[in-house]
Amino acid sequence: MHKLTPVALLAALLALPSAMPAMAIDANVLRQLNVLAPEERLEQRCDIEAMERIAKEQKGMKPDKVIAYAFGDPDVTSDSIKAGGAVFRSSGEWFRLRYKCQITPSTLGIKDFDYKVGEKVPEAQWAKHYLYD
Repeated sequence: MHKLTPVALLAALLALPSAMPAMAIDANVLRQLNVLAPEERLEQRCDIEAMERIAKEQKGMKPDKVIAYAFGDPDVTSDSIKAGGAVFRSSGEWFRLRYKCQITPSTLGIKDFDYKVGEKVPEAQWAKHYLYD
């Protein structure tokens, strides 16, 4: 079986269709998430959930990337993350995002998820926060 490096895994996760229904992560993605360190696995799983929810619930948004720590470090426990300084990219633009996510560590299922989309991040701030198009 071919194991992906963390960078290749992240690229594969970002290539997931953004309109996937919640909890529809296939077995291959679950296997790939499970090779990550627990904190990184939690963040990646919650970032995927954020993209799915935004694509489904925010008209005109097509997120293809979420960064949980762009404007501040998230608060992380063994099964939850509170990312008050997150961002997501949609159609080449970056938007502020806050989310709270709790998972079931054994299955990577979502127990609780809440989010709020914020303002567009001006392009002049992208470099400072390591954002790209």
